[in-house]
Amino acid sequence: MALSATVYKVELGVSDVDHGYYADHTLTVARHPSETDERMVVRLLAFGLRAHRLVDVDGALAFGPGLSTPGVPDLQLADYTGRILEWIDVGQPDARALGKSVSQADQVRLFPYAAGVATWWRTVGPKVAGLPNLSVVQIPHAPVRQLAQTVDRRVTAQVMVMEGQVTMTVGNVDVTFTPEPLE
Repeated sequence: MALSATVYKVELGVSDVDHGYYADHTLTVARHPSETDERMVVRLLAFGLRAHRLVDVDGALAFGPGLSTPGVPDLQLADYTGRILEWIDVGQPDARALGKSVSQADQVRLFPYAAGVATWWRTVGPKVAGLPNLSVVQIPHAPVRQLAQTVDRRVTAQVMVMEGQVTMTVGNVDVTFTPEPLE
């Protein structure tokens, strides 16, 4: 018998000073049995980092079905016609998966976060260097690991962005870091 997803209720406050976006979001996040708390934290962070786009479009920012369904984004910003404006993934996909995603969306945002990002990027980076609608931003692993230790079934989180620096709070733990664009 297959294990089912664990459902998390999240209250996410976003204070994005850089983009003038301030809002609270009540989210339901399904975590696949094979997904780690670290990956789920990065999905929440990605939501917080891209939520400011909701002001620009008539659409929704929503989580995808997760690891159980390959070939779909972890998070997507889509207009109400169904057009994918931003395909947002976390982790370290292969070049072929990135090539497919850029053909299905206006923009692709990727947030790798684990310890092996440098090695992965040396292999994948040259293969995807010519994709004009791909943006890759590394999230430092140590803060993600620290935040993941506080995850509970009911999560209160905050993402603040100011001058390119991010402070994320999960429960009573907060960390500050600077995401690093990979080129």
